[in-house]
Amino acid sequence: MGITFDLAQLVLDNEVAGLIKRTVNGIEVNDETLSLDTIKEIGPFKDYLAHETTFKNMRLTTSPKLMDRKMRPRWEKAGSKDAYERACDEVKHILETYTPPQLSDEVLKKIRDIIKGAEAELGIRE
Repeated sequence: MGITFDLAQLVLDNEVAGLIKRTVNGIEVNDETLSLDTIKEIGPFKDYLAHETTFKNMRLTTSPKLMDRKMRPRWEKAGSKDAYERACDEVKHILETYTPPQLSDEVLKKIRDIIKGAEAELGIRE
């Protein structure tokens, strides 16, 4: 069991951890995030959801990539993929497109020196 690993589950867990982190960090409350100007503009008992400000600010709270919030007919039309299937697609995308950051020559030299020191200590020859 200890040698198996599910990359798609890792991607899903990363998304959940991000949502938890967002929740733990709290929601900023100020005049802008409360959209007080919009509330004054629209007035009571009107449609705030259709307002441009609501649409702009809704992405500030959470925008999960793998958890689909579409209504069922739109979800079915889009292929009916569940979160795990989307996570598998994301893993494939990451593996195909990810380029690791390049280490500086200084860092590479330090790593080589550490390895040489460990090899010398263990009696390993080049």
